[in-house]
Amino acid sequence: MRLKFLTWDVMDTLVQLRRSVGEQYCAEAWRLGIPVEPEAVNKSFLQAFGAKKRLFPNYGLSQGLSSRQWWIDVVKQTFMLSGVHDDRVLTAVAENLYHEFCTEKNWEVLPGVAETLDQCRTLGLRMAVISNFDNRLEQVLQCCGLGHHFEFVMTSERSGVAKPDIRIFQNALHVAGIAPQVAAHIGDDYIKDYRAAREAGMQSFLLSVGRRSEEAENNVPQDHLLECPQDLLAHLK
Repeated sequence: MRLKFLTWDVMDTLVQLRRSVGEQYCAEAWRLGIPVEPEAVNKSFLQAFGAKKRLFPNYGLSQGLSSRQWWIDVVKQTFMLSGVHDDRVLTAVAENLYHEFCTEKNWEVLPGVAETLDQCRTLGLRMAVISNFDNRLEQVLQCCGLGHHFEFVMTSERSGVAKPDIRIFQNALHVAGIAPQVAAHIGDDYIKDYRAAREAGMQSFLLSVGRRSEEAENNVPQDHLLECPQDLLAHLK
């Protein structure tokens, strides 16, 4: 059945960070006179982010948090684990970083993405985004020059559930008014993108870029693997 609707993951599928989290956090910390090192901050971030995600999944929305407060807490905890304990300074750094992470200063479009999206629109395909991101994502896509390609952005914050929960895919299909059989999802995570979309009744493609997991190698047919975004066009045509 011919595809009519495509949904895209964003992080490491359409865009990526210009620098590591540690480098970007440290740039703001240094600006305010906080002497921390990127490698240490990277390690602290992974610890703080992982703990927050386990205790308060999907930005703690079901537990009374907002995504903004969730991220402020993660940033402050990251710096506390790195030895910074001045709450006044931590609050300023966290607030500034929250706003910076929806600007083009921190993001770059991956090679081939803009051209592929242009071609998809030329082929008459409708498109949207499905991402475990907060609602700053629309601004990120706009500042990266990609927002005009998509009818809507279904974040896990908007949906209330996060991938691999198939309800986020179902919610997107409902908004689009499209049947899953004529829709496909493209992403870089085997479980959250490839497998979850198929469990929702959609087709899916896995953008592997040379980093396939053993599970993906064993379970994804070769013609469902994309080495680069442009590889999708051969399937569509």
